[in-house]
Amino acid sequence: MTILRRCQDKQEWDNYVLDNAGHPLQLWGWGDLKSAHGWTADRMFLLDDSEEVVGAAQLLIRKLPWPLRSLAYVPRGPVVGEDNRAELLNELASYAKANYHSVAISVEPDSIDFEAPSGWEKSINRILPAKTIILNIKQSESELLADMVKKTRQYIRKSASEAMKIKIVHNKDELTKCLKIYHGTARRAKFNLHDDQYYYDVFSKLGDKSVLFVAYVDDEPAAFLWLAISADTAFELYGGMNEIGQQLRLNYALKWHAILKCKEWGLGRYDFGGLIGGGVSNFKLSWASAETELAGTFDLPLSRLYRLWSRGLPFAKNVFHRVMSVFRHR
Repeated sequence: MTILRRCQDKQEWDNYVLDNAGHPLQLWGWGDLKSAHGWTADRMFLLDDSEEVVGAAQLLIRKLPWPLRSLAYVPRGPVVGEDNRAELLNELASYAKANYHSVAISVEPDSIDFEAPSGWEKSINRILPAKTIILNIKQSESELLADMVKKTRQYIRKSASEAMKIKIVHNKDELTKCLKIYHGTARRAKFNLHDDQYYYDVFSKLGDKSVLFVAYVDDEPAAFLWLAISADTAFELYGGMNEIGQQLRLNYALKWHAILKCKEWGLGRYDFGGLIGGGVSNFKLSWASAETELAGTFDLPLSRLYRLWSRGLPFAKNVFHRVMSVFRHR
């Protein structure tokens, strides 16, 4: 017999996620961020007969136009072993249906192999990309370098000049300078951004689990790389360069510095945050001999409107893509 219990203690929640190799997107701060920008976050523990916690999932709820009501979503979770996975997922589904009348619950596990419980199905609508690069940073530096393409190794060496210094940023003024770079990057690459307040909230709500690496040239930011980290996993959120950063290819030295720092801190995995095509993906692919494909997105329909939502009415699909495009930009 298992039951769900809502967790309302940040320390208790984060301790469990960190102690059980949970993903950064399952940390309390990520739920707080999403709650400040259109979502609702419920942190749910699964308890066994002895009231011991045997699983956890941060459940994000997004309101949808009537009659769809809402979508329930677990990003890069749940945090649970195989023995208790089905119980946790099905309890979460019942909770989302009873409390939010969700059209469906979607989960995107942080794993390559994932056996969904009966009734769940692979979704054609992905929220976060399943394809990514995940480095095993428990390997030695020489092993990591050997797995890259030759030009990446060369650019790492060339871009790491004495004129460039890398720091971890801890104040809002330096973050503001990085956001200016990010606006320029978005214009060049033609992708959408949140408003600046969203990124200030990432900075504050994730706290020490938000790590912003910045490459300086002549004491001014020229490139940045922003990670969310848990006890085991580093996950790339955002990055960008100005013209000087591009000329010096600072993204190579910066990323290598971030990887080595995460390795030094004892993390085991470095996730490049997804492959969505174009030049950015080509850059990411040059860091490893093979890409990683996670299990993907799994849905449990909770409403008779699910088919219309997932693949039917143009209206429903347009709503889905508007909602999810916001999430994909993290």
